[in-house]
Amino acid sequence: MATAIAAVTLSAPLASCSGGGDPLANAPYDAAGQVVWTGGVAGSKKADPKKPLEITVKGEGNRITDVTASDGSGRYVSGKLSADGKRWRSTSKLSAAAHYVVKVTTEDGKGRQGRKTLSVDTTGTKRHLKVTFGPESGTYGVGQPITAELSAAVKDTLGRSVVERNLHVNASPAADEGAWYWVDDKTLHYRPKTYWPAHARIDVRSTLDKVHIKGSLYGGDVKPLTVRTGDRVEAVTDAATHTMTFKRNGKLVRTIPVTTGKPGFSTRNGIKVVLGQEANVRMRSETVGIASGSSDSYDLPVQWATRVTWSGEYVHAAPWSVGSQGIANVSHGCVGMSTANAHWFYDNVRVGDVVSVVHSLGEDMPAFGNGFGDWNLSWSEWRKGSATGSRKGADPAVADRTDAPGARLQPEM
Repeated sequence: MATAIAAVTLSAPLASCSGGGDPLANAPYDAAGQVVWTGGVAGSKKADPKKPLEITVKGEGNRITDVTASDGSGRYVSGKLSADGKRWRSTSKLSAAAHYVVKVTTEDGKGRQGRKTLSVDTTGTKRHLKVTFGPESGTYGVGQPITAELSAAVKDTLGRSVVERNLHVNASPAADEGAWYWVDDKTLHYRPKTYWPAHARIDVRSTLDKVHIKGSLYGGDVKPLTVRTGDRVEAVTDAATHTMTFKRNGKLVRTIPVTTGKPGFSTRNGIKVVLGQEANVRMRSETVGIASGSSDSYDLPVQWATRVTWSGEYVHAAPWSVGSQGIANVSHGCVGMSTANAHWFYDNVRVGDVVSVVHSLGEDMPAFGNGFGDWNLSWSEWRKGSATGSRKGADPAVADRTDAPGARLQPEM
């Protein structure tokens, strides 16, 4: 069939400006004798991924007019063409242990086009950056940040930009614009501008595999993560009025009388995220720096405890202070309520739900180091912790790419 179609096509009249003649006369010639690539590793036919890939053309009057280079996963390599058209050089990082197909179009002194396709392999590397996403798969509250733990430190801005651009977070329904924040050289947190949508699916994936990050460090294969969100639960404790208002999906569900930290032990102000829950836990004052035997020491079994900081701040049952709940603040920093209310609260929240405190005399909840205080940073402050800024509207794998095909031929000045 293919032969028959070709025969019909060639025998049909040609509507062109050439005035007829052989339709194959203007077909591109094989430019194999003109096009060469440089950058190979000594003693090897492979390219060094840490160095630019260079394509040159030989012969008087010959020049390069177009170059397209891509790897096996479809990622394009951007590059620059010299003013005389004699040399094309890649400007984006090459991946290690990758196979590239490079398509080169040339033109000779008479205006005839030549073409050559090159296959270029890059050498491998022994240093791979491993990334572990968190939390574990499951359903969480709308305040749960996404975390990424790196196996090696990345300190420079360029290396961090490479990491961020290859870590992708997509929510359905779509969330507001979001951004990664470098908590330290090996830890990143991701959050949207506002809380995640309720009942959303959040997919986290990486395209770092074999991507050059810095020096001899390349990205490794990373296990993707999918988590979901439940209802939008927000519990706000007002230390001045000694009450907690509990909202689900924007609607007030319950107002609970509580007690918070007394002077000297005031509860932290700010937004916190539920870290975990324990139906029964033993609380001892020594663990928070209160000396045993002092007037403020305690050693108590506590029920229905919902943890909001790693240092020991909980929302829990406090039957010993029921007389003060709704009236005064008498705790050592936790939010206390009756056993029945604490049990109800325990049953109606999950890890990742938002628990806030306002109008306390205590210090502010830190953004990092004592749980998830990420939401206490304004959006402008959060974006300052990113090497690339926020993402909105499209998958960053496409929207933020600098290696799209249209960018491959930038004249070199």
